[in-house]
Amino acid sequence: MIQSTYLERDGRPAVRFVRTYPHPIERVWAAITELDELRHWFPSAARIDLRVGGLVTFTDDPYMEGSTGTVLACDPPRQLAFSWGSDELHYELESLADGGCRLTCVNVLYQRNTAARNSAGWTVCLGELDRLLTGEAAGGPHSDTALPWQPVYDATVAAGLPSGAEIPDAD
Repeated sequence: MIQSTYLERDGRPAVRFVRTYPHPIERVWAAITELDELRHWFPSAARIDLRVGGLVTFTDDPYMEGSTGTVLACDPPRQLAFSWGSDELHYELESLADGGCRLTCVNVLYQRNTAARNSAGWTVCLGELDRLLTGEAAGGPHSDTALPWQPVYDATVAAGLPSGAEIPDAD
Protein backbone atom coordinates (compact mmCIF):
# COMPACT_ATOMS: atom_id res chain seq x y z
CA MET A 1 0.00 0.00 0.00
CA ILE A 2 2.94 2.37 0.60
CA GLN A 3 3.63 3.87 -2.78
CA SER A 4 5.95 6.71 -1.90
CA THR A 5 9.56 7.24 -1.01
CA TYR A 6 10.59 9.74 1.65
CA LEU A 7 13.64 11.80 0.70
CA GLU A 8 15.18 15.23 0.89
CA ARG A 9 15.28 17.55 -2.09
CA ASP A 10 17.41 20.67 -1.94
CA GLY A 11 17.61 20.24 1.85
CA ARG A 12 13.82 20.01 2.26
CA PRO A 13 11.75 16.94 3.13
CA ALA A 14 9.82 15.40 0.24
CA VAL A 15 7.78 12.41 -0.83
CA ARG A 16 8.23 10.89 -4.29
CA PHE A 17 5.89 8.74 -6.38
CA VAL A 18 6.70 6.98 -9.65
CA ARG A 19 4.08 5.62 -12.04
CA THR A 20 4.40 4.01 -15.47
CA TYR A 21 1.58 4.26 -17.99
CA PRO A 22 1.06 2.58 -21.37
CA HIS A 23 0.19 5.97 -22.86
CA PRO A 24 2.29 8.47 -24.78
CA ILE A 25 3.79 11.34 -22.84
CA GLU A 26 1.32 13.80 -24.40
CA ARG A 27 -1.64 11.92 -22.90
CA VAL A 28 -0.16 11.93 -19.41
CA TRP A 29 0.82 15.60 -19.79
CA ALA A 30 -2.80 16.46 -20.60
CA ALA A 31 -3.97 14.56 -17.51
CA ILE A 32 -1.70 16.57 -15.21
CA THR A 33 -2.21 20.01 -16.76
CA GLU A 34 -5.74 20.39 -18.16
CA LEU A 35 -8.54 21.49 -15.84
CA ASP A 36 -11.06 18.99 -17.24
CA GLU A 37 -8.58 16.16 -16.61
CA LEU A 38 -7.33 17.39 -13.23
CA ARG A 39 -10.85 17.44 -11.81
CA HIS A 40 -10.89 13.63 -11.97
CA TRP A 41 -7.88 13.12 -9.70
CA PHE A 42 -6.36 16.30 -8.23
CA PRO A 43 -7.57 17.37 -4.76
CA SER A 44 -8.58 20.87 -5.92
CA ALA A 45 -9.86 22.41 -9.10
CA ALA A 46 -6.54 23.70 -10.45
CA ARG A 47 -6.18 26.19 -13.28
CA ILE A 48 -2.57 26.38 -14.42
CA ASP A 49 -1.08 29.13 -16.57
CA LEU A 50 1.58 26.94 -18.22
CA ARG A 51 4.55 29.29 -18.20
CA VAL A 52 7.27 29.97 -15.65
CA GLY A 53 5.86 32.61 -13.30
CA GLY A 54 2.31 31.71 -14.34
CA LEU A 55 -0.51 31.68 -11.82
CA VAL A 56 -2.00 28.46 -10.45
CA THR A 57 -5.44 28.86 -8.89
CA PHE A 58 -6.73 26.20 -6.49
CA THR A 59 -10.44 26.07 -5.61
CA ASP A 60 -13.11 23.59 -4.54
CA ASP A 61 -11.03 21.52 -2.10
CA PRO A 62 -13.27 20.54 0.83
CA TYR A 63 -10.29 20.67 3.23
CA MET A 64 -8.67 23.95 2.19
CA GLU A 65 -9.66 27.46 1.31
CA GLY A 66 -8.96 28.63 -2.21
CA SER A 67 -5.40 29.70 -2.83
CA THR A 68 -2.88 30.45 -5.53
CA GLY A 69 0.57 29.24 -6.46
CA THR A 70 3.22 30.02 -9.02
CA VAL A 71 4.58 27.90 -11.85
CA LEU A 72 8.25 27.29 -11.02
CA ALA A 73 9.19 25.21 -14.08
CA CYS A 74 7.38 24.35 -17.29
CA ASP A 75 8.81 22.39 -20.20
CA PRO A 76 5.87 20.72 -22.00
CA PRO A 77 5.43 17.79 -22.08
CA ARG A 78 8.33 16.83 -19.81
CA GLN A 79 8.35 18.98 -16.71
CA LEU A 80 5.99 21.01 -14.55
CA ALA A 81 6.57 22.40 -11.08
CA PHE A 82 4.52 24.83 -9.03
CA SER A 83 4.10 26.09 -5.51
CA TRP A 84 1.04 25.28 -3.43
CA GLY A 85 1.10 27.11 -0.14
CA SER A 86 4.55 26.50 1.32
CA ASP A 87 4.89 23.18 -0.53
CA GLU A 88 5.98 22.52 -4.10
CA LEU A 89 4.77 19.91 -6.58
CA HIS A 90 7.21 18.67 -9.24
CA TYR A 91 6.16 16.45 -12.14
CA GLU A 92 8.66 14.90 -14.52
CA LEU A 93 7.53 12.82 -17.49
CA GLU A 94 9.76 10.53 -19.52
CA SER A 95 8.87 8.78 -22.77
CA LEU A 96 9.61 5.06 -22.68
CA ALA A 97 10.86 2.87 -25.52
CA ASP A 98 7.56 0.95 -25.63
CA GLY A 99 5.59 4.16 -26.27
CA GLY A 100 4.53 4.52 -22.67
CA CYS A 101 5.40 7.19 -20.14
CA ARG A 102 6.98 7.32 -16.69
CA LEU A 103 5.61 9.98 -14.35
CA THR A 104 7.59 11.02 -11.29
CA CYS A 105 5.74 13.24 -8.83
CA VAL A 106 7.62 14.87 -5.94
CA ASN A 107 5.86 16.83 -3.21
CA VAL A 108 8.52 19.05 -1.59
CA LEU A 109 7.23 19.70 1.90
CA TYR A 110 7.35 22.78 4.06
CA GLN A 111 7.42 20.69 7.24
CA ARG A 112 8.86 17.21 7.80
CA ASN A 113 5.88 16.07 9.91
CA THR A 114 3.54 16.40 6.90
CA ALA A 115 5.24 13.52 5.03
CA ALA A 116 2.86 10.73 6.13
CA ARG A 117 -0.26 12.87 5.70
CA ASN A 118 0.71 14.14 2.26
CA SER A 119 2.00 10.76 1.13
CA ALA A 120 -1.36 9.19 1.97
CA GLY A 121 -3.21 12.00 0.21
CA TRP A 122 -1.14 11.75 -2.96
CA THR A 123 -1.50 7.96 -2.93
CA VAL A 124 -5.28 8.43 -3.05
CA CYS A 125 -5.04 11.15 -5.71
CA LEU A 126 -2.64 9.22 -7.92
CA GLY A 127 -4.87 6.17 -7.58
CA GLU A 128 -7.58 8.27 -9.19
CA LEU A 129 -5.13 9.40 -11.89
CA ASP A 130 -4.35 5.72 -12.53
CA ARG A 131 -8.07 5.05 -12.94
CA LEU A 132 -8.51 8.01 -15.29
CA LEU A 133 -5.63 6.89 -17.49
CA THR A 134 -6.89 3.30 -17.65
CA GLY A 135 -10.32 4.49 -18.76
CA GLU A 136 -12.10 3.69 -15.49
CA ALA A 137 -14.51 6.15 -13.89
CA ALA A 138 -12.48 8.46 -11.66
CA GLY A 139 -14.65 10.51 -9.32
CA GLY A 140 -11.73 12.28 -7.66
CA PRO A 141 -9.92 11.80 -4.37
CA HIS A 142 -12.88 13.06 -2.32
CA SER A 143 -15.38 10.68 -3.93
CA ASP A 144 -16.92 7.62 -2.31
CA THR A 145 -15.21 5.40 -4.86
CA ALA A 146 -11.65 6.62 -4.16
CA LEU A 147 -9.25 4.58 -2.08
CA PRO A 148 -9.98 5.32 1.62
CA TRP A 149 -7.37 7.72 3.00
CA GLN A 150 -7.19 6.56 6.64
CA PRO A 151 -5.84 3.02 6.02
CA VAL A 152 -3.24 4.45 3.64
CA TYR A 153 -2.24 7.01 6.26
CA ASP A 154 -2.02 4.37 9.00
CA ALA A 155 0.22 2.21 6.79
CA THR A 156 2.38 5.21 5.93
CA VAL A 157 2.88 6.07 9.60
CA ALA A 158 3.59 2.38 10.40
CA ALA A 159 6.24 2.41 7.64
CA GLY A 160 8.02 5.21 9.49
CA LEU A 161 7.31 8.28 7.42
CA PRO A 162 7.44 11.43 9.55
CA SER A 163 4.01 12.23 10.94
CA GLY A 164 2.23 14.45 13.44
CA ALA A 165 0.87 17.21 11.22
CA GLU A 166 -2.70 18.37 11.65
CA ILE A 167 -5.19 16.27 9.71
CA PRO A 168 -8.09 18.32 8.31
CA ASP A 169 -11.56 17.15 9.29
CA ALA A 170 -10.20 14.56 11.78
CA ASP A 171 -12.67 13.36 14.39
